[in-house]
Amino acid sequence: MATNWLGLLSIGVFYIIILGTGIWASRKSKREEKKCSGTCSEVTMVGGRNLSVCVSVFTMTATWVGGGYILGNAEIVYNPTKGLVWAIGPIAFVMNLIIGGLFFIKPIHSKNYVTLMDPFQEKYGQTVGAVLFIPALLGDILWVACILGALGGTVSVVMDIHPSMSVGISAAVAVLYTLMGGLYSVAYTDVIQLSFMLIGLWLCVPFILISPHSANFTIAAVSKLHQEPWIGKLELEDIGCWIDELLLLGIGGICYQAFYQRVLSIATHTKARTTCFAAAALCPILGIPSLIIGAVAASTNWNQTTYGSPSPYEEGKAGMILPIALQHLCPFYISVIGVGALAAAVMSSADSALLSSSSYLGRNIFKNVIYKQASEKSIVVVIKVSVVLCGLMGAGLAMISSG
Repeated sequence: MATNWLGLLSIGVFYIIILGTGIWASRKSKREEKKCSGTCSEVTMVGGRNLSVCVSVFTMTATWVGGGYILGNAEIVYNPTKGLVWAIGPIAFVMNLIIGGLFFIKPIHSKNYVTLMDPFQEKYGQTVGAVLFIPALLGDILWVACILGALGGTVSVVMDIHPSMSVGISAAVAVLYTLMGGLYSVAYTDVIQLSFMLIGLWLCVPFILISPHSANFTIAAVSKLHQEPWIGKLELEDIGCWIDELLLLGIGGICYQAFYQRVLSIATHTKARTTCFAAAALCPILGIPSLIIGAVAASTNWNQTTYGSPSPYEEGKAGMILPIALQHLCPFYISVIGVGALAAAVMSSADSALLSSSSYLGRNIFKNVIYKQASEKSIVVVIKVSVVLCGLMGAGLAMISSG
């Protein structure tokens, strides 16, 4: 199969739209510096605490709904040893946002903190806080690598290009607009990205369902529920593992800096709480299309498709089942839209992780530990350099893993 230049052009147009939005938002951030009572570094990290509720809902949702979430939902439902009953992500993310909104927003918002590490440094000292930063940094870099690698694999399936090319271009775009506008660029590009995800993923669903090669899994599920592989089973001995995974995802995200970055970017804790509850409602809605695609893929006889034999699961490609299904069960123009939606999901999570780790480095390490007399401009410079370095490390790891 030759490289699909029309598809690449379509994805390129999408990237240009995202980059243009980021550049526009960076100019807005410059205007906010003059109106905002906070410092210029706070404008970069928390948007001058002046984001609207509407934009905040978009950016909060887009932060959680990433490439790993979308690909993972489809993979777990398609996997015959797991199935829908093990698709914990949508439930856990709702749980995460509701717990965070009910119990954690007001205390951290009332102290006007800038990062999640601020209360730890205040309580235990600057050095201890700096040590706690290390696992957070590693987690952000590995997360960026993970989701960029997922995008590289997806684009390579549909467009037949080397994964490293899509990883490099996606990372460059995310780094560039994050570098230019900080949280403002991240938040406003999230509005575009979430819109692409919402429209693009749901647009793919009817084409997947009416494909001549996909089985009518809804009728089969009603008539013989216990036999459908995509539903899965939860054995008694697996309940402990199921609960463990639910708690890991459902509570683990509460300690994520990107969550508090959005919470602290809103003027009041009441509005921040509203943002969390709205995002909790949107996350499952964006997860449903990938669950449906995984179920259809599990009910499809791949011998009758252009994919042929053996099946994706037998070839060890269950993790790429979503782009494979888009390519072989949808018209080409729909598969391109689906890849664009996934690219939007990846970039919306990557930019959040980049700004998260860079905020730690600029404020909690450079200003609070290394150079306490640092000027605001020097803090912003450190944040921007950190965005580039973290982006390079994440992209490099993604290229190594996908190469």
